[in-house]
Amino acid sequence: MTPNTRPDSRRFSPLNAIADIPRRTLLQAGGAGLLGLSSPKLFAASAAQGNLKPRAKSVVFLYQFGGPSHVDTFDMKPEAPEGIRSLYRPIATSAPGIEICDRLPACARVMDKVTLVRTVHHSMKNHNSAAYQALTGRAPSVDDIRLRDTIELFPAYGSVVDRLAPNTDGMPTFVAYPYVIRDGAITPGQHASFLGKTHDPLLVTEDPNRRDFRLPELSLPSNLSLDRLQNRRSLQRVINRQTESQETAASGGELDPYYDRVLAMLQSPKVRSAFDLSTEPEAVREQYGRTTYGQGCLLARRLVEAGVKFVNVYFASSIGGQSKTTGGWDTHGFNDTRQYPILDAWHLPLTDQTLPVFLNDLDERGLLDTTLVVWMGEFGRTPRLNANISRDHWPMCYTTLLAGGGVKRGYVHGRSDKNGAYPDRDGVPVEDLAATLFHLLGIDPATELFDRLNRPLPAAAGKVVTGLLS
Repeated sequence: MTPNTRPDSRRFSPLNAIADIPRRTLLQAGGAGLLGLSSPKLFAASAAQGNLKPRAKSVVFLYQFGGPSHVDTFDMKPEAPEGIRSLYRPIATSAPGIEICDRLPACARVMDKVTLVRTVHHSMKNHNSAAYQALTGRAPSVDDIRLRDTIELFPAYGSVVDRLAPNTDGMPTFVAYPYVIRDGAITPGQHASFLGKTHDPLLVTEDPNRRDFRLPELSLPSNLSLDRLQNRRSLQRVINRQTESQETAASGGELDPYYDRVLAMLQSPKVRSAFDLSTEPEAVREQYGRTTYGQGCLLARRLVEAGVKFVNVYFASSIGGQSKTTGGWDTHGFNDTRQYPILDAWHLPLTDQTLPVFLNDLDERGLLDTTLVVWMGEFGRTPRLNANISRDHWPMCYTTLLAGGGVKRGYVHGRSDKNGAYPDRDGVPVEDLAATLFHLLGIDPATELFDRLNRPLPAAAGKVVTGLLS
């Protein structure tokens, strides 16, 4: 029997309200209003429906905003004609028969731990619409650079997990950081949408690389004790003051579950400890790299170790620009500087330091087998170089890296054609990746959710890619 996952009939506010909230207040609002809370019976019913046994306890979604070039990283085509093949060279890896970019030598040493899905595809060519599909497994109705975040769109993966398989031990189910990503407008797919704010992520917009990184929303005013906060109205007043949001203050009983969860977190040493990066040895922090992204990956390891089920780590806050020291993977905006200098200076060194350390750390701690790591962007890049010796948007075929959580090790799923333009064998739509992700978590992808018009929608619209499962 399909579980009743109908949302509350009350109206919830879309994430675009975040745009007007100051940075620190935004993090505080995350603690107050972006914490998931739902019934564990929903997960039990869903798992029973599909008779699924979870392979993964957690997912870490390393989202590469801007779209990495697959032919310059994990699906090189050295035999392709000039103007298509990368200016980089392929190198052998720890997985026999798998070659990747020579600018990723540390990544090459961990290819025996991963699956490369080289035939992911969809049809969205604009960043926000393609990113929405990557973050939710659902295509928007239009491929439009002006696509706006609305409550009618599909929820983030982590919000679906929070609805169907929530934590019940006081730990948040879904955590996202360190940005609200946007390409002009806020990118859709980062929150719970029609499932309701109760299933939004715990959103942290502080830089985990800062020496004073902490969670202000877990800090009580000096004149307020936990005993006083046992009174719900006292807690509500604290949260309303912190968020400075008239909408939140006016929501009344709608936000009662938030208050209960925040109170539990305020009293939880486990939650505070999970976010306390200062307890990590300095050598470990240096291994990950003293960057926002590096420390974000270290924080992800701590969160899954503490029991968080879904973690979104955003590589950058935007698609990228004309900088070689920050930004996402979008490189074709450079006019006087070609794509390869920024790849050399920023994207590839950062990836080569952080990703292998993260995978090795999970593996050495016995966490990789139960943690599904997903490394992907919204699309790849055109096989043919443009006039600026750069590559444009290309969703028709690109590579996603998976590791742990029930997928094969040292494996390539699918094959692209000779130029890396289209799937040649075993194409994988984004919807199928979504179904596989939920399947590995023990959630039947066919489990129904109900949108704001009360229409039943499956958690994922694709099918499980059984060929990449271990």
